[in-house]
Amino acid sequence: MTAQYKVHGNVAIITLDNPPVNGLGLATRQGITDGLAKANQDETVTAIVITGAGKAFSGGADIKEFGSPKALQEPNLLSVILAVENSSKPVVAAMHSVAMGGGLELALGCHYRIAAPGCSIALPEVKLGLVPGAGGTQRLPRVLGVEAALNMMVSGEPVKSELLAQLPGQKLFDKLSVSPESLAAEAMAFAQSVAAIRPLPLVRNLPCKHPLGDAYFGFAGNMVKGMSKNYPAPMKCVEAVIAATKQKFDAGMRIERDLFINLMLTPESKALRHIFVADRAASKIPDVPADTPQRAIESIAVIGAGTMGGGIAMNFLNAGIAVKMLEMKQEALDRGVATIRKNYEAQVKKGKLKQDKYDQRMSLLSTTLSYDDLKDADMVIEAVFEEMGVKEAVFKELDRVMKPGAILASNTSTLDLNKIANFTKRPQDVIGTHFFSPANVMKLLEVVRGEKTAKDVLATVMALGKKIKKTSVVSGVCDGFIGNRMIEQYGRQGGFLLDEGCTPAQVDKAMENFGFAMGPFRMGDLAGNDIGWAIRKRRVVEKPNMKYSKTADLLCEKGRFGQKTGAGWYDYIAGKRDAVPNAEVVAMIEAHRQSLGITPRKISDEEIVQRLVYALVNEAAHILEEGIATKASDIDMVYLMGYGFPIYRGGPMNYADQIGLFNVVQSMNKFAQNPLDDAAFWKPAPLLTKLVAEGKTFN
Repeated sequence: MTAQYKVHGNVAIITLDNPPVNGLGLATRQGITDGLAKANQDETVTAIVITGAGKAFSGGADIKEFGSPKALQEPNLLSVILAVENSSKPVVAAMHSVAMGGGLELALGCHYRIAAPGCSIALPEVKLGLVPGAGGTQRLPRVLGVEAALNMMVSGEPVKSELLAQLPGQKLFDKLSVSPESLAAEAMAFAQSVAAIRPLPLVRNLPCKHPLGDAYFGFAGNMVKGMSKNYPAPMKCVEAVIAATKQKFDAGMRIERDLFINLMLTPESKALRHIFVADRAASKIPDVPADTPQRAIESIAVIGAGTMGGGIAMNFLNAGIAVKMLEMKQEALDRGVATIRKNYEAQVKKGKLKQDKYDQRMSLLSTTLSYDDLKDADMVIEAVFEEMGVKEAVFKELDRVMKPGAILASNTSTLDLNKIANFTKRPQDVIGTHFFSPANVMKLLEVVRGEKTAKDVLATVMALGKKIKKTSVVSGVCDGFIGNRMIEQYGRQGGFLLDEGCTPAQVDKAMENFGFAMGPFRMGDLAGNDIGWAIRKRRVVEKPNMKYSKTADLLCEKGRFGQKTGAGWYDYIAGKRDAVPNAEVVAMIEAHRQSLGITPRKISDEEIVQRLVYALVNEAAHILEEGIATKASDIDMVYLMGYGFPIYRGGPMNYADQIGLFNVVQSMNKFAQNPLDDAAFWKPAPLLTKLVAEGKTFN
């Protein structure tokens, strides 16, 4: 059972027991209504308490039923709340730890509410592209006031119970318990104290008005509209709360339900719900059970104090894990430590970090010039130059000095991890931890699993990724792993588009209008065009038949490596990130096009988007069928968290699913007819062909 029923004296206790957050799945909903029926039929029971076992009152919907018919099966949440309201005996919600979404809506349907201090209260549905769908938009404004309730809905962020309890005139809580530990006893005592009070108070009967009426909603609507571009749900929250102030309760509920159902069908909500599930699925590895033992990680060593090494170190310092940083020269160490200090001091200055936290983090950092000083670290991460000879020297030293059982990690972004592992006598302890720059900011961590990487090493690093607040995605070994292997094809298409008639600014603008944080040429300038140049030089030897536009090489020959040199595809003014188009670069592209005998053509933004995005999709399909990624949703998480793919489109695989894989393949076949493109690349991956033939999707 996922809802327990017990009677203590004259109080019935219904305890939600559906770990980890007491999701309101079908069995739990049935348990609540069954418990209510029992309590109301028991003459010895005078009051009822609903609470949650473990670490939550309720986090809302059960993600195991997400999008399934079970979520709507009776009793659905609306029916459960109606049963609570219609109880002939008072129902008290005893809220602790987490009361969010449907969990908060359930509590709002109760006659009384008592909350423990520190309870996180939220209606986070907007983060799934939805409005609350079980009365939250109608009841919360009645107990908190219109402004506070609307702010909570459009942000979706949790607020602590003790802060909400301080709002003047609030009726959300009838009482705040002395402590979380005393909540159960205080809830029972409170239930006994209200057992005889009639009529039973209902939130639906409370008034709901804003003193400024339409003027307030006009202002609020403009604010929300300006902040929620591409996301329809926040404005629908405004509409629902307006209905709460202007309609009778039942009419407002119908409006809320219509808004909820219509939003469920939008591509934005589908994308956000896909991401919600994909984020949780990323940590699940088919052949690594959840109970796999983990190695203890209490100290980290980082090889390299440059931009990447320093950023990596900060992740662990932030999590309270001691870090020892190694460099070959004292000056390099000093520069690295100074950069870390500067980053933290900037946070202190902005009020984002307290001085004592800053002092604590810096106290966890130590430095050394000797590999021998790393011998006691539980894990070491190298962040040295991306060249196999350099990696070999580092890993042979680490193999010599590190204690047995220490995890040896490489931050390589493209190199063969199996080869790196074989530089040691302990390949089972070697793993890839590909951080993205800046490593202390970017959320993505590609965890690269070598052919000999031990399962407990993989489980440990995935758990560690969660501890340092990264979205960790497992990749197999191939050139570029998931993200960089795909981005190479994206970049190749960008080059072909220049040859055929586009400017960098046109391509970037099309991709940014699609929703990317930045287009491919601005991204190249940020990363450093010399990095791509080095990869192309390697490709000439490894894959002589692969086609590339030569335009990017010509740019690099001019020394235009991007923001770091103040000149790339665009010009950059010192201290600013603005990309200023450069006439000489456009002339260079035109001259190269002319030398190839190409007559430029007008290329639509639609074609630009399709060629770049479908290039990602086709390469990703190869990655899936090769087993480099185990799930299409993992690829989506890589591109959402590491490459600026628009969140509201749900990642390249989700986007392809929504467009329709048949339509994607049709476009690819058309691109294959372009003599200036790479016809061989546009042959659909076998997996893609198979899914189209079977009428299936990636996800």
